Amino acid sequence: MNTTKESAKVFSAAGRIDYAKNSIVSQQITKNPSGNITLFAFDQGQQLSEHSAPFDAIVHVVEGKAEIHIAGEAYCLKAGEMIVMPANIPHAVYAKERFKMLLVMIKG
Repeated sequence: MNTTKESAKVFSAAGRIDYAKNSIVSQQITKNPSGNITLFAFDQGQQLSEHSAPFDAIVHVVEGKAEIHIAGEAYCLKAGEMIVMPANIPHAVYAKERFKMLLVMIKG
């Protein structure tokens, strides 16, 4: 859990994480019983294969472009755009080019 001092720091999401060749890098920003926020950097060609989660999740693209599949439908998002991935619905994430995203998981 974050301390108040750590939580109160101003930062750039895109600048807080770096890309790694042929990889997906993740960094948890905060976590508590109600949910968590995780920052991801996807190198081109990387993906999170189709899966579902028991909670709603929000993807906010902070850099580049992402392709998000929800229930078999593809959505192309660019920096500044968001999408809700509903609970218990299959979804996947594809990096046709490098991109960074914040994933907000709502558990409550």
